[in-house]
Amino acid sequence: MITISDKAKQFGVFIIKLLIVIAAFYFIYHQLATNDQLDWAKFRELVNRKATFLGIIFLLSFSVANRYLEILKWQNLVSFLRPISLGESTKQVLGALTAGIFTPNGLGEYAGKALYFDKTKTKTIIFLNLICNGIQMILTVVFGIVGLLIIGYVKEVALLGAVLLITMTILFFTKKIKIKGYSLEKLMVKVGEIPREIHAKNNILAVCRYLVFSHQYYFLFLAFGVDLPYGILMANIAVVYFLASSLPSFQFLDFAVKGSVAMFFFGKLGVNEWIVVFISTLMWFLNVVLPVVIGSYFVLKFRLNHEEH
Repeated sequence: MITISDKAKQFGVFIIKLLIVIAAFYFIYHQLATNDQLDWAKFRELVNRKATFLGIIFLLSFSVANRYLEILKWQNLVSFLRPISLGESTKQVLGALTAGIFTPNGLGEYAGKALYFDKTKTKTIIFLNLICNGIQMILTVVFGIVGLLIIGYVKEVALLGAVLLITMTILFFTKKIKIKGYSLEKLMVKVGEIPREIHAKNNILAVCRYLVFSHQYYFLFLAFGVDLPYGILMANIAVVYFLASSLPSFQFLDFAVKGSVAMFFFGKLGVNEWIVVFISTLMWFLNVVLPVVIGSYFVLKFRLNHEEH
């Protein structure tokens, strides 16, 4: 009876893993095949005219660097619990990315990473992932606000600053209020328990990662023949990431959300709509689709009864 139960359990887990991978590929295909704004004829013409082997490798290197820095960030943060290898960190980051592709703002990644650890460590892993993503969000907000100032949205920034100030004041006076045993004060104590060296490295890697994917966006605009000053392009890119990240979205719809915001801002600069759509789609393909393809392998290889080494 036990043997049959184990086999049934293993088969059930395999089916779930297979369904996750199939669903991931279906959503990717569906978004690319049914998007009416994508003019594939124009895209092929541009690629045939401008694409070079070195150019493709150059743009792909940004995607590799982007995920590599994220893998290093996770390896660094998990060292608070126990050291893990680069390979183990890669498996956890890409596997969790695939598992979280259907969840709002990638929330499934939290559960995905936790599955690689003992159940007693679940809360700590979720907390570490919160720090991992939190610093990236803070940088997105900071660079986004600077971008808004550069392109002239001074009043909007002043209003946003007032809202942030009010929010921080409310949080300060309510930091001791507990919700299900947790409070902001307790959270800050937990953050302080992590060594400064780990925080410092996490911050440096996060800044590097932001610069990598924002400049990949920039070089794609150059590849598509957009001739605008560096400062203006980077400011608008920062604003697009800031506003798009503030909206609830699924990973598989990421390019649609960023594309819509990008069309508004870059449209004001006279950039053709189809170019903005294609660049947003390419960014999504290079930084979500390709890692998900690799992550699918790790999902299929995942063992339910994972034991810590």
